[in-house]
Amino acid sequence: MNSGAPSPDTRVANLLDQLASPTETGELIDILASGNNIRIERIVSNGHSSEAEFWYDDPSAEWVTVLTGEARLRFLVDDKLIHLKRGDHVTIQPHEKHRVEWTTPNEPTVWVAVYFSPLSSTKS
Repeated sequence: MNSGAPSPDTRVANLLDQLASPTETGELIDILASGNNIRIERIVSNGHSSEAEFWYDDPSAEWVTVLTGEARLRFLVDDKLIHLKRGDHVTIQPHEKHRVEWTTPNEPTVWVAVYFSPLSSTKS
């Protein structure tokens, strides 16, 4: 019988703890949870941008939100540039090529990214 109390394996963590130093460049990626067809990551960026000519091309859909800082994402189709600020989120479809153009250089940009398999669009 479940008493409603957390199990001994339940851990509480804060998404804004243990951030990389703002003087460091690059990204720190922590997998927060994963399961069948889903992965949830915390990404900490400090003045990061994708390497020249590099495009993410993930087979999964990706929902991403910015918790702190700001970021600019560029999409290959139509050369679309979007600017994400705190609280903004976007869903990126599978194989929708995109890159990180810029993240805030003087403070950490903290993202949460959820990678998942989208529902099939076939009709029964």
